This record gives sequence, structure tokens and C-alpha cells, in this order.
Amino acid sequence: MAILTVFISLKYYEGHKSQDEYHALLLFATLGMMFVASANDLLALFVGFELASLSTYALAGFDKSNKKSTEASVKYFIIGSLSSAILLFGISYIYGLTGTTSIPAIAEALTVASPAAILATVFIIAGFGFKMALVPFHMWAPDTYEGAPTPVSAFLAAGSKKMAFVAAFRVLFIALMALRAEWYVVFAILAVITMTFGNIVAISQTSVKRMLAYSSVAQAGYISMAFVVVGFTSVPDIAQYALAGAILYTLAHAFMKTGAFIATASVEEISRNDNKDPMTLDHLDNFKGLGKRAPFTAFAMLVSVFALAGIPPTAGFLSKWVLFGSVVQAGIAGTSVHLWLIGLAVAAVLNSALSLYYYARLVKYMYVLKSDVEGKAKQSPVYVIAMAVAVIFIIAIGIFPVFYDAAMSASTSLLPSISWRF
Repeated sequence: MAILTVFISLKYYEGHKSQDEYHALLLFATLGMMFVASANDLLALFVGFELASLSTYALAGFDKSNKKSTEASVKYFIIGSLSSAILLFGISYIYGLTGTTSIPAIAEALTVASPAAILATVFIIAGFGFKMALVPFHMWAPDTYEGAPTPVSAFLAAGSKKMAFVAAFRVLFIALMALRAEWYVVFAILAVITMTFGNIVAISQTSVKRMLAYSSVAQAGYISMAFVVVGFTSVPDIAQYALAGAILYTLAHAFMKTGAFIATASVEEISRNDNKDPMTLDHLDNFKGLGKRAPFTAFAMLVSVFALAGIPPTAGFLSKWVLFGSVVQAGIAGTSVHLWLIGLAVAAVLNSALSLYYYARLVKYMYVLKSDVEGKAKQSPVYVIAMAVAVIFIIAIGIFPVFYDAAMSASTSLLPSISWRF
């Protein structure tokens, strides 16, 4: 995602006097995310979080002449700092209880759900909830995605949120697995509220970036269902299947959301060339007639949003099939049927159908409504190449089993260390 962001930024910030600083911040943010992905210690994980966060705070406000960009940066910084403090407070409680910050050592030491351990878990879930943009911790996402430069919005949606899920998988599934009876219920509630709220609010948006932001909130609700399954089920194979679905969804969502944001950046460039209002370059009206004026941009957006809705044979369909299927399997496994899990899966399917409404509305603007500007639009080859890469991966993940196999391999490599707890 960082490579794609750098690639489109070469065009987006062409000739900008602070281009060097911009790319340095992108690389620092990427380094922080890599630290988080490989961290086996809570303090190392937190340092990685802060390195990525501090860099993205500055990136969100990089367009200093744009008031929306400045507002996005300030809101992101304030709420992000609060979430970091809450997360660190939870980590301090864990250290006080176990005397260590090593994730495997915490798993060995923390085997009883004491009140202090539950309080620490609440703080850690809240800290991760801000990073993952789960309702009610999502307040920063819509304003930040809308106001930030579009390549940065793509990077935040595709990278920063995924970093939070990677960290949560490691901390909850290893360090805090003994407390799973407490946290899986919390995630079941957060998942339903998040996916429903995100999709309902997205319907009324006229800013495409803001619509994609609320869509991203809803997608976070889908991925959160993996925490419910792994925390609830007593069948290791189902837990591994659920985590594989979440990993696959995380990868797929990164490409789907990046493709949508790059297409939006291309439309912004077209609207700028058409002398449209610089404050509303991503308005739905600017997508009218895009299918004729910029066919490939419209096609890339079509593939991206239909994949987000879960239309086959895209990555979105396969990842939802695996993730939603794991919830159903957990509900019917054993001697009794757990109707609330079946209800959770039904809620996810209904929300996916609801999301199709505002995605289809965008497609209608691109292919049915006529543009008020005649002639073909000039498109940057950089955007076309980046969109092509995203589209190829969206289709490839949905068709070729190698990506599912990799997700399952990653899942089984993480969960065996806690399989004895089942």
C-alpha cells in the first residue's frame, strides 16, 4: 500500500516544495507499521504505533492551504493522542499484573480473569477501537479521510487501520486469551453497531471520500467478527478459519479501498482541470458521466465498490464468504445451535446488502447520468497504472487460492500457541 501511495503521490505532489518531507513521512509511517506487525512485546508494539501515528498526523494536514486538511490533522491528532494514552494505560495495568511486557510471557502469567485484568482489557480494547475506527471510537475517521490529501486517505484506510487489526490479533489471541469470555461479547456488540452505523450514515453522504470513510467503518465491523468467533468457539479449526477470513479480508480491503481512493484522486484531478469548486472536488456530481469521459477510472471504481459490497468473483466476495461462514460454523458447532451467532452472520449479510445501495448510486452517477462537461477527460498515466494494479489484485485474490492458502497458513501459525486453551 505504501508503494502504491508513493507512486500516485509522485503525480499528486508533482513540483511541491516539500515533496521530500512528504515521502520521508510516508516511509516513517510504513516503518512504524512494520514494527507493529513484527512486535512480540507490548512496548515495542506501542513504539511502532506512535511512529506510524505521528507521521500520519502530519501527512493528514500536509495540504496546509486547505482548511479541511488542517482540520483533519487536528482532529486526528487529538483523538489519536487520547487513544494512545488509553492504550498505554491498559498496557501499564497488564505490566503491573504480570511483571512483563512480553506477549508470550503475559499469556503464561495471565491465566485468571481478575477485576484488574478485565479493566486492563477494557482500556486495551478501547485503544485498539480508536485505531480500528470501531463505533463509538470512529469519530476521527470521516473528517480525516475527507480532509486529508487523497493519497494519504488511501494510505490511512489501507494501512493504518490494518496495523491496528494486526496488533489486536496478536495481543488478544495470545496475551489476553485467558480473558476471552469477557472480550468476545464486547466485540459482538461493537461489530453489529459498527457495521450498521457505518452503512446507514454512508447512504446520506454526497462526498465520495466521506462515503468511503463510513464504508471503511462498516468494514471494520465485519472484520471484528473474527474476535467473536475465536473468543467463543471451542473448535480450533473454526477459530483458525475465522482468523484466516479476517486476514484475507484485511488484505482484500486494503486493495479495494486503495483502488477506490485512487479513482477518487483521478476524478479530483479531472474536476480540477474542469475548474470545479476546489472544496468539492470529490462531490458525487463530479462523477457524472465518468464512464464515457474516463472509462478506466469508472471501471476501477466499479470493481472496487462492488468488491466492497461482496460481489463475486472479487476479493470482497471470497473474504466475506470465509469470514461470515466461520461465524455460521461457530453457531452450529457442537450439540446446540447458538442463535445469536447466526443472528450476527445474518446482520453482516443484511449490512452487505444495504451497502450495495450507496455503491450502486455511485455507479449510477458514473454510467447513467450525463456529465455537464463534454469530451474525454485527461488522465494521468500514474493513476491509471495504480488503479490497474489494485484491480488486478482485487480480482486475483477472489480467484486464485494462493492468497487464501497464505491467510490460512498465517492463521495456523498464530493460533497453535493458544490451541491448548480450547
